[in-house]
Amino acid sequence: MLKAENLVLHVEDNGAKKCLLDHISFQVDDGEMLVITGPNGGGKSTLAKVLIGIEKAESGKIFLNGEDITNYDINHRANAGIGYAFQQPPRFKGMTVQRLLALAAGREMSDQECCKLLSDVGLCAEEYLNRQIDGTLSGGEMKRIEIATVLAKEHTLCIFDEPEAGIDLWSFSMLIHKFEEIHKEKKQSLIVISHQEKIISMADRIMVIDDGKIKAEGLKEDVLPCLNGLDKCHTCAGKAGVRE
Repeated sequence: MLKAENLVLHVEDNGAKKCLLDHISFQVDDGEMLVITGPNGGGKSTLAKVLIGIEKAESGKIFLNGEDITNYDINHRANAGIGYAFQQPPRFKGMTVQRLLALAAGREMSDQECCKLLSDVGLCAEEYLNRQIDGTLSGGEMKRIEIATVLAKEHTLCIFDEPEAGIDLWSFSMLIHKFEEIHKEKKQSLIVISHQEKIISMADRIMVIDDGKIKAEGLKEDVLPCLNGLDKCHTCAGKAGVRE
């Protein structure tokens, strides 16, 4: 279980302080899928980076399975069981796809294991094992390879930042199938940042973030009907945690 308590983060913006995260508190239970959605620039990706340790909150606490990981760096959080897929995956010139998958898994991997991971994210494996992680790969190819690196190792919690960005419809269908498989097994918790209706509808719970604040949080059946009108919706207030 992941638990975040009162996470606060500001940045300097033209000489003024801008609040990116305003006392964010929530939890993700074991085997649960939480989808975080909301307008662009609302703080979703910033929250993900704070959870994995890329950014550090000014205040607040983060717990994973009861262990305080607030002061852990990104490597220690990964070792504790958090996997993360960037919205814009980094490139590593000189490193092959197969080597990257092995590093992500923490062990050497057979061609067959690598091919299975790549196939799961919609790539023709034999064409990619020896490709370098460089500018010859498109943004969509990079996105799919990075998702494969997250799937290469079993985690307590996996965080995916807009996994649908830059991939074609066929690959997106395969990605949805993989999320359904992970969710059904209940071995890992999932946090998925997305605007995609298909992904949002898979959630156990939905959290809406805008202007650094949680605007709504609750069970899918309570929050989903209100996503198009949270500013005016009062029917699920209290029930789904809609906040004005």
